[in-house]
Amino acid sequence: MTNIDLTKIKSAKDEMTKFLMAYKFALDEMETKINILQQEFEYIHEYNPIEHVKARLKEPESILKKIIRKGHPFTLASIKENIQDIAGIRITCSFISDIYRIADMLKKQKDIQIMEVKDYIEIPKPNGYRSLHLILQVPVYMSDREERVCVEVQIRTIAMDFWASLEHKIYYKFNKEIPEYLTNELKNAATTADALDRRMEQLHKEVAEIKKHDEESSDEWLDLLGVQGQRLQIPTQLIEKLEGFGGKDPT
Repeated sequence: MTNIDLTKIKSAKDEMTKFLMAYKFALDEMETKINILQQEFEYIHEYNPIEHVKARLKEPESILKKIIRKGHPFTLASIKENIQDIAGIRITCSFISDIYRIADMLKKQKDIQIMEVKDYIEIPKPNGYRSLHLILQVPVYMSDREERVCVEVQIRTIAMDFWASLEHKIYYKFNKEIPEYLTNELKNAATTADALDRRMEQLHKEVAEIKKHDEESSDEWLDLLGVQGQRLQIPTQLIEKLEGFGGKDPT
């Protein structure tokens, strides 16, 4: 191998490192945004819709395989234009409504541009896969330039993530055609997971309504018995005498 070849290899490696660095910084930026949303919900709303957050950066080998599979030129410009999931973030939520709530909050960020939305919850994939995919373009400010970098955000419930993770493990490195009965079983499992998601959300809403009603009743009681935020202690004998009036004129 000549010195020229080594120089070219080193140059190509440096260019790829610089190229992927922008995606790494875009992931850092998105993780910061999501962390802020998490903390805001915990402090203000006393409820956190985000269960887990996982970020990943595609390996150069995976990028090469994908660009070849798609039939695009193996250049950095081609990769940036045609591969939008080099940087990826997966957000796991408790309930389906949380998915759309988080998506709306991300869409409202002024420096984020929504490039594409794929709703596999409304219309699941043929195998039963469910998730909400957003392709976002995030600004990354480098020392000598500003770049807008694509980040794929997948938002799903715990049940959706459980199904998708196991489905991947079942099919991992399985290069043969999947038997139809297995495909049907996995699709049925996805339907069951979706039914569980919707039932648990309904239970969550019912409990929230009960809690709200109890809090409102408690507030009314405090308004009657509270003075400047302090609850008054009323003797039992007085309460019994008041009840003894029975609606009659106490005079």
